[in-house]
Amino acid sequence: MSSKKNTEEELEEKTDVKEPKAKKKKTSKADKIKEELEETKLELAEQKDKFLRLFAEFDNFKKRNVKERLDLMSTAARDTMIAILPVLDDFDRAKKAAEDDETAEPFSEGVMLVYQKLHSTMKNKGLVEMVSTGEDFNPDLHQALTEIPAPSEEMKGKVIDTIEKGYLLKEKIIRHAKVVVGK
Repeated sequence: MSSKKNTEEELEEKTDVKEPKAKKKKTSKADKIKEELEETKLELAEQKDKFLRLFAEFDNFKKRNVKERLDLMSTAARDTMIAILPVLDDFDRAKKAAEDDETAEPFSEGVMLVYQKLHSTMKNKGLVEMVSTGEDFNPDLHQALTEIPAPSEEMKGKVIDTIEKGYLLKEKIIRHAKVVVGK
């Protein structure tokens, strides 16, 4: 009987040993599945993040492209405006000369109408004349041609005289004002 008991005990031990092994296999399979699920979730989150970043980048590109197109359209006439600026300068000089009492040459009414029409048309297209005389010197807006002693302390660092007017086209500088600065 003792040999039977030994064999039975051995069988029980073997059976006991096998059952936990089988459970371990099932648990390890479940663990593997859980790990794969977690890895898949992480990979999905990474892909989703990449997609959202790419989508945001593309959206920014579209917005930037639209803005650049609008800027280009608003300043499309820039070259034409720059070419006409000397004509405006000549008109201003002729008007100033005609208004001088010492000049015998009058500024005819017809020329005055043309002058006003040209100015109003340019203004309607977005051309704005810079005001420089008496303002603080700003190298972003003004080009200093010379410095002269300031007539008063408060005129130091300010624009004393404007030699050539500066112009803005839709808030962008197309010509800097050429000025004389007090020092």
